[in-house]
Amino acid sequence: MTAPAIKLRVNNASYDCSMDASEILRQIYSSRGITEQAQLDYQLKNLPSPSLMKSNMAAGKILADAISRQDKLLVVADFDVDGATSCALMVLALASMGAEHVDYLVPDRFKFGYGLTPGIVDVAAQLSPDLIITVDNGIASIDGVQRAKQLGIDVLITDHHLPGKQLPDALAIVNPNQQGCEFPSKSLAGVGVAFYLLLAVRNQLRELGWFGHSNQTEPNLGRFLDLVALGTVADIVPLDQCNRILVSQGMNRIRSGHCRPGITALLNIANKDIHRIQTSDLGFAVGPRLNAAGRLDDMSLGIECLLTNNEEKAGRLAVELERLNKERRGIEDTMQQQARDSLNTLTLEGDDIEAGLCLYQADWHQGIIGLLASRIKDKIFRPVIIFADGDAEQKGELGNDGSDELLKGSARSIPGLHIRDILDQVATENPQLLNKFGGHAMAAGMTIKKADLPAFTEQFNRAVISAMNGNPIDNIVLSDGELPDSQMTLHLARELREAGPWGQGFEEPIFHGDFKVITQRTLSGKHLKLQLENQSGKSFDGIAFFQEQQLLDSQLDVVKLVYRLDVNYFRDRENLQLMIQHIF
Repeated sequence: MTAPAIKLRVNNASYDCSMDASEILRQIYSSRGITEQAQLDYQLKNLPSPSLMKSNMAAGKILADAISRQDKLLVVADFDVDGATSCALMVLALASMGAEHVDYLVPDRFKFGYGLTPGIVDVAAQLSPDLIITVDNGIASIDGVQRAKQLGIDVLITDHHLPGKQLPDALAIVNPNQQGCEFPSKSLAGVGVAFYLLLAVRNQLRELGWFGHSNQTEPNLGRFLDLVALGTVADIVPLDQCNRILVSQGMNRIRSGHCRPGITALLNIANKDIHRIQTSDLGFAVGPRLNAAGRLDDMSLGIECLLTNNEEKAGRLAVELERLNKERRGIEDTMQQQARDSLNTLTLEGDDIEAGLCLYQADWHQGIIGLLASRIKDKIFRPVIIFADGDAEQKGELGNDGSDELLKGSARSIPGLHIRDILDQVATENPQLLNKFGGHAMAAGMTIKKADLPAFTEQFNRAVISAMNGNPIDNIVLSDGELPDSQMTLHLARELREAGPWGQGFEEPIFHGDFKVITQRTLSGKHLKLQLENQSGKSFDGIAFFQEQQLLDSQLDVVKLVYRLDVNYFRDRENLQLMIQHIF
């Protein structure tokens, strides 16, 4: 099975030799919908008001009153980076506002699964909380909230995932995607929603006079924006203006060294210069190391790394997270090879084309299936769901003969196909097929009965075809144009680095052009290092990561490249390097 051929599409941009870097950048911004300078003003004062988010001020009052009474607060988090940063943010910020009894709990993904389930509520009850605060989860936790009410525990939900038709009966729900919410940014990550709730809490405590009579200093919540930036980037939410402000401010704190010791330790172990980091370093260096804890072990390890103020402890925890990440890579490599073997038996020709792909293998690791779905999606450019066996405790829970054993699935989609909406269509048309599901446009999770996998696969493929509405699946790469030889400079590369933050929905500029390959060599058996020459005879270094073996074995001559300009730092020297996205 192979992906559709890549089609190169060029933004409405053209450059000539007379243009300077600022004029090139102006065209790039224009293609991303920037029409005025105010859209690039990333001061915190330009954030939308917390009062615009539905129920946020009411939720802030609930938490402020709980702090004034010194109630026992319990944060229940998701087990990914967004959940970990949301949890650390909530615990640290509430403590900074005077809460003396704040604890947290992260579900064991292999035992309890995702969200505030009745099982995790029973575990939470052993800590005797007065109030449970969910972060990055809860919008679908109808049964969990009901169980908490039975036990006399109040629940306050903060989440960013899309709500279903029924909402939990919580004290308050803070989610910009719930019906009737007029907050202008619908793309906040879970950590962004948590940050906005904390702004409301501080506002309510201020009105109560708490910071005057309690001898508690009013905190500057901006000092926690390193966590907000990390969670936002790692969750790959669109960087609309609100998110760009949050990420830009957080990145500034990290680069200046004013960040959590755990973030510094993770950057150090990844050999990243903290003063020069980019958003991509949060996504590809820090994020995976934190995620490894939640994928293979217990995300509490990652949360403790973010919570600690002790640099030595942060370093020890970062070493353990690095060990888990290496273990994760080994498991993922094995699963990828097994998935490739399965793909080789499939066809994408004629009437046999599958619009959506489901793969399952009994020994695949639950914690890695999301990564595998993403890798396979990138390879074949189709929505992909990877399934693994449910937990041993769940097998047969619906039937003693084992016919109702459960599978857990993780889905990843491509631009233009909203994966949660597709799953919602399957569930609506086939109520018996999905035990539960949730997610957003590009990623989702679900649970189905093992016996229903063939039927689900058929219905999923049908729903993807319906969502395509007769349009073909085209693997389109959008280029910002072909740079004149004279514009391929270290100066422009520096300007582009400083012009971010770049990320999902506000993509880092990429260009295309023809080059002659002077030399080539393979690095670590999977990366391609090239020395290139443009039409003017100027030479450049280029690197293409994670290439197929067929390309690694090829002798390249003249190639068309899709690339981005990068500044490579080596032995205190800077040079221009092309980060190659595609080779034609």
